[in-house]
Amino acid sequence: MSISASDPSSERKPLSVQPRVANRLLAAVSASDFDLLEHHLDVVMLDRGQVLFEPGDEVTTTYFPAHKTMVSLLIITRDGHEIEAATIGREGAVGGIVSAGDKPAFGRAMVQIAGSALAVPTSALESVKDVSPRFGDLFARYADALLAQMMQSVACNALHSVEERCCRWLLATHDRAGDQIIQLTQESLAEMLGVQRTTVTAVIQNLEAKGLVRPQRGRVEIVDRPGLERAACECYQAVEDHFEIMLPEVAL
Repeated sequence: MSISASDPSSERKPLSVQPRVANRLLAAVSASDFDLLEHHLDVVMLDRGQVLFEPGDEVTTTYFPAHKTMVSLLIITRDGHEIEAATIGREGAVGGIVSAGDKPAFGRAMVQIAGSALAVPTSALESVKDVSPRFGDLFARYADALLAQMMQSVACNALHSVEERCCRWLLATHDRAGDQIIQLTQESLAEMLGVQRTTVTAVIQNLEAKGLVRPQRGRVEIVDRPGLERAACECYQAVEDHFEIMLPEVAL
């Protein structure tokens, strides 16, 4: 069951945060375009594990994660297994980015790191795109960057070791959450990588032995960022490089 900005069951707050600071994609919107969008924005508090939409749901709300909030786009198999296709934080948006008209979701959007987000009816985004080519271009370029992340994930899952993929995930999360300490259990990390928890435990222990991370209950602290970058596969840098090319005004 997804939530929306108009759903009374979701926790809503007045627009007390500064959206031009809280989310970098919104910060890249021109002042005149933002004026068209601002009165549609609501602040919502997202809990860890909260599902924003399921496969087949109509995506009526778009979410802009703020500050440390992170959302995963997940592909769900017939037997209920999840594997992450993309990670979205304060650099982007979740839902309703490209399509006009019907917007059925292909995967599940689930909150990995709790926090605030700015929610806007997807129809409002479409209305601003209709009157502002510049606004539409920004979101088209973001969609390209998000697609590149998904495509790279396919190659990464097929070609690289669990340890390399784990390092890549930790780096991407560090970039998006902006914190050395990542609030995530090893069980959840195993689900994101599509492997057994025992496998992730062994990987984290190995990274700890190398002095790269420090695991704690329910979280992982990055100790040596440069070392973690060297241990990650090429996919991390490939995605970041493409993002900087497509969205230099948003790049972290």
